[in-house]
Amino acid sequence: MSVTDAAIGKIRDLIMSGRINPGDRLPPEQELATMLGISRSSLREAVKALSQARVLDVRRGDGTYVTSLEPRLLLSGLSFVIDLMEDKTLIEVFEVRKLLEPAATALAAQRITPDELDVLHDSLASMRSAHDPEEMVVRDMDFHAHIADATGNASLCSILDAISTRALRARIWRASMSGLKSMTLSQHGLILQALTDRDPALARSAATIHVSESERWLREYLMSEQERVPGTPRVWGTIVAADLATDL
Repeated sequence: MSVTDAAIGKIRDLIMSGRINPGDRLPPEQELATMLGISRSSLREAVKALSQARVLDVRRGDGTYVTSLEPRLLLSGLSFVIDLMEDKTLIEVFEVRKLLEPAATALAAQRITPDELDVLHDSLASMRSAHDPEEMVVRDMDFHAHIADATGNASLCSILDAISTRALRARIWRASMSGLKSMTLSQHGLILQALTDRDPALARSAATIHVSESERWLREYLMSEQERVPGTPRVWGTIVAADLATDL
């Protein structure tokens, strides 16, 4: 274990033991280094790493604070990593989504409130009125995020959000043919009906079908990328992927 890793571990232990809580300011650098039995340079490296991991918040002229440590904050960096993954690993991440999203949808069917159902109805209506693929990507993300929120499980919401980034969804939509919008709306409608009926089994099945179709579209896109002549714009239906990628 490196000196920096050891320093990170000691700061983590301070937080886990409750000696320092979310929102607290860390002691001054020299005091904290002495408390932990490490050099100031090792402490700085540890603080830098934990700041990048969203565990600590360094405020110039004020001090270093422990963040809220909320799941969404701590997992936010995962989405960036996923966007950089190679094709094989990306498919593996999608397999994780296939396991989690149907389970989350089934849980939402048990816990969803009337107000949350209204939000989902509005979200689906927004998808129907979307004018271009880029807007569909945003509306699609909103629909699934609202379902995750309905589970009432912040950790599950954060994980699903992290493994289903906008860039990843855009790749799926780039692989679309003309009938994708109507198919997606139909599948979302089935999911919404299952949630309205508060039928966990049906909600799980509807979500499984939808995610499986999304995986198929993603595989088609990745395969097309392997076959594409270098330098050729990636055009699918009305989407020029090179342009869309600039917006992501």
